[in-house]
Amino acid sequence: MPDPFLDGAVRAVDTVLYSVSTVLYLPVLVAIAALLLYMLACLGAFLGEWRERRRGTRLLVDGARAAIDTCVRDAAAPLDAHLERIVQGAEGAGLRRLDAVRFVVRVGPALGLMGTLIPMGIALAGLAHGDLPHMAQNMTTAFTATVVGLACSVLAYVLALVREHWLRADMLDVAFAAEQALAQFASPVPPMHAIRA
Repeated sequence: MPDPFLDGAVRAVDTVLYSVSTVLYLPVLVAIAALLLYMLACLGAFLGEWRERRRGTRLLVDGARAAIDTCVRDAAAPLDAHLERIVQGAEGAGLRRLDAVRFVVRVGPALGLMGTLIPMGIALAGLAHGDLPHMAQNMTTAFTATVVGLACSVLAYVLALVREHWLRADMLDVAFAAEQALAQFASPVPPMHAIRA
C-alpha cells in the first residue's frame, strides 16, 4: 500500500522543482539571445583584427614594442624586470581577449541544454492536459535553443583556435623584441670615433 505522506512529499518536491524550472525559462532564453548577440560582436571584432593583421598591423605587438622602446629610452633600472613586466602584461592582455571567447565554448552548450529541457518539461505538462498547440510551440523553442547554443559554441571554438595561434605568434615577437632591447642596452654600440681609433 503506497504511503500517502511519501507521495505528498514527492509531489511537493516535484512542484517546487517544476516551479524553479519554469521561472528559469525566460532568463535562459534571454541569456541564449544575449549569447548570440555577443558572438556576433566577437565575430565582428575577429574579422576586424584579421583585416588589420593582413595589413601588417598587430596591436599587441605594436603596443608592447612602444612600451619597450619607452622603457629603454628612460633607462629604467632594473631593465630586465621592466621588460619582463611588459612581456607578461602583453601576454595577460592577449589571454583576456582569448578568454572572452573561450567561455562561450562551455556556456553555449549548457545554456542550449537548459533551453531544451525546460521547454520540453513544459511541453510534456501541456501534453498531459491535451494542449497540443502549446506543446508544439514549446518543442520548437526547445530545439531552437539547442541549435543556437551549439552554433555559438562551435563558432567560439573556431575563433579561440585562431586567436590562440595569433597569440603564440605575437608573444614570440614581443619576447624577441624584449630580448633584443636588453641585448642592445647591455652592449651599446660604441661611438664612431672609438671604432676608427
